[in-house]
Amino acid sequence: MSTTPSRTMAALWMAGWLSLMLIMAVAGRETTRFLNVFEIMEVRSLIGFTLLLPIIYRSGGFKAVATKRLPQHLARNGVHYFAQLGWFYALMLIGIGQVVAIEFTMPIWTALLAATFLSERMTIWKIAAVVLGIVGVVMIVRPATGEINPGQLIALGAAIGFSISMALAKSLTRTESALSILFWMIVVQMVVGFAPTLYVWTWPSATLWGWLLVIGVCGTFSHYCLASALRYADATIVVPMDFLRVPLTATAGWLLYSERLDAWTVLGAALILFGNLLNLKPAALVSARAQ
Repeated sequence: MSTTPSRTMAALWMAGWLSLMLIMAVAGRETTRFLNVFEIMEVRSLIGFTLLLPIIYRSGGFKAVATKRLPQHLARNGVHYFAQLGWFYALMLIGIGQVVAIEFTMPIWTALLAATFLSERMTIWKIAAVVLGIVGVVMIVRPATGEINPGQLIALGAAIGFSISMALAKSLTRTESALSILFWMIVVQMVVGFAPTLYVWTWPSATLWGWLLVIGVCGTFSHYCLASALRYADATIVVPMDFLRVPLTATAGWLLYSERLDAWTVLGAALILFGNLLNLKPAALVSARAQ
């Protein structure tokens, strides 16, 4: 299933991903204070499955999500489930700005995986975007020497898992629709988390049900946005756009939880933005200026 490449469309879909992921980070921080992570993720999958049913119906029924690549879906979503599990656990241990910033070691691994296994070309502009983004992230995090918080290690493990999931998702977009990718993500994760959820289940309060609904909606449609973006551009273009989530989340952490937002954070955000602008520069314009 082919789609005409378009960096503009990829950027628009990534804007949806960024907005929904920011909201989900805040909702995740609120719910992990009271509920087990397995329960949060299972309710998220159940809500996502319910939300997806009308879309599947309008798309022609379950034949619209039929697949001949079930093993790849199982592998991708098994990895993604445990990466997401680590992401939520990290929210319990360190600030949301730091969780997301550490998560952005992911593009290093994603770029390498995409270039190695998906034959994507690493241009100088893509490399510059990744390098500037990573430098910006380091400026924001500024990890202290010596003691390392376990939450930082968990967030790093989640980042590696997300990078594998991203590369597998890009491979799936070559033959699968965004709807199919999202459907199998929800189904696989719902099955994997069912037994652990039964073991740890406690009934949420009305307020927590509200936060869980937010997580379910954002978690579902954010991945639809991501899968759609990957259909319009290479992973090495899409992933650097996601760097913008770092300054956005750092700002949310400052406003809501009094996490730091200083000159280093602003400078790091500026580098991230500049890297993204380089990465989005039309190839034709770059070539013309180089002549």
